[in-house]
Amino acid sequence: MTINGVIPELGTKVLPGDEVRVDGNLVKASAENKSDRVYLAYHKPVGVTCTTERHVKGNIIDAIGHRERIFPIGRLDKPSEGLIFLTSDGDIVNKILRAENAHDKEYIVTVDRPLTERFIQAMAAGVPILDTVTKPCTVTMQSKFVFRIILTQGLNRQIRRMCEYLGYGVTKLKRSRIMSIRLAGLKVGQWRNLTPDEMHEINSAVAGSTKTAEDAKHKTDTAVPDKRTNHVAKRSGNRGLKSDRGPERSQVKNHSASSAKTSSRRAPKR
Repeated sequence: MTINGVIPELGTKVLPGDEVRVDGNLVKASAENKSDRVYLAYHKPVGVTCTTERHVKGNIIDAIGHRERIFPIGRLDKPSEGLIFLTSDGDIVNKILRAENAHDKEYIVTVDRPLTERFIQAMAAGVPILDTVTKPCTVTMQSKFVFRIILTQGLNRQIRRMCEYLGYGVTKLKRSRIMSIRLAGLKVGQWRNLTPDEMHEINSAVAGSTKTAEDAKHKTDTAVPDKRTNHVAKRSGNRGLKSDRGPERSQVKNHSASSAKTSSRRAPKR
């Protein structure tokens, strides 16, 4: 690798306008407007695994065979089919996957037993799985064995686990929509580029989202005051707060020692 014809030292930064080559081949800079990024909608078939590990048989990258280096946004279980996005834009992946974004995802589910109103209501209210209770969601019966569910969560095998808890087995699961982008028109195994209007909607939906968990933590820390600090402040009045607990413990010890000495001096002689 060379930068402006010179082999760089470890830690050298590439600046705008620098010429970077790897094995003599020029490396082009990414476009600032992301016009060189790839955004795909794919109808994943049953049996395809949502992984970028090429050694895994039936991985989604080989199934699509795109010339660019892409990766899936989220996942869809191997036994499931339906809509999934893939992209070469890492920033938007992190934003969409942030749980706080709560983007709608719609599924059509077929089960092995006749549906009941009680089942529909229980699914919609929330089901205890994976040491939590699923968020309330919209569930509608489509036929005797088929229902439609709209989630804003993405727990591992969530729909299958919810059904299992209620005594039902899933025989077919298809994701039909992500936000307002629908699967309609894509045959099993087909993919297409997302349209400018679809990308505008996605970018608008994640405009206020953080890229990473660290960013989200920083955002929360700066925006939300510490309730414990406020509680102590109210009790302390104008005495101020100690930021270091160490000196407080030291003062308590010194006070105890002083009290012991005073008690010793005042003790009557026998």
